[in-house]
Formats: sequence, C-alpha cells, structure tokens
Amino acid sequence: MKWVGVASCFLLIISCFIPWVFIAFKNITVTGIDATGTNFGKPGYFHLIMSLFFLFFHFTPRVWAKRSNLLVAAVNLGWAIRNYFIISACEMGECPIKKAGIIILIPASLLMLVAALFPDVSLKEEVK
Repeated sequence: MKWVGVASCFLLIISCFIPWVFIAFKNITVTGIDATGTNFGKPGYFHLIMSLFFLFFHFTPRVWAKRSNLLVAAVNLGWAIRNYFIISACEMGECPIKKAGIIILIPASLLMLVAALFPDVSLKEEVK
C-alpha cells in the first residue's frame, strides 16, 4: 500500500495543475492553482500542503506518524469533497463544465486515505 499512496499523492498533485472546470459565461478555466476571475481562491495549495505532510508521515516509521497521516488524509478527502461541490456547483442558472482535474481529485484523495488506513508497520519481536 505504500506505493499506492505515493502514486495517488502524485496524481492528486498533478490534478491540482490541470483544469477543474470551465465556466462558459465568463470564459474562465479554473484549476486548483489558478482561479482568476472567481471567488474560489486557490484551493489546490491546501492539497499541495496536505500532500507534503502525507508523504512525510507516510515514510516516517513511527506509530505517531501513521496516526497523524490518517488525520491528514481524512482532512484532504474532506477538502476534496468540498472543492468538488463548491467549484462545480451551478450558479444563477449557469453550470460549469467539469474537466479531468476535478474528476481525478476525489479518487486520488480516497486512495490516499485507503493507503493511510493500511500502513506498512513492522512490529518488534518480544524478547524472552
């Protein structure tokens, strides 16, 4: 599961840079990093920060890191769901066209959470 987590983390990072939605009446393409012309801010930066924390905790061989990684992955999934519903929502009768980035965002975040649920932990043997 270690490499599935790393691959899904990089997939999430890539999805922040590709288009999320296209708003036709404003002629704007929104990505996670560039949402110029909207009030969305830059939601992809939070995903990038969470991805860095995920990778750090994922490769740290301590129990506290694995538990912290579970929290990071859950917050990241919640942020991804929030972005999906807010950024792709219809407004004043105009619905944005969903692009590949917003569609990749949810499965990549979900795979990160699954990888955090099943970490590679080696147990020490008891000394008799």
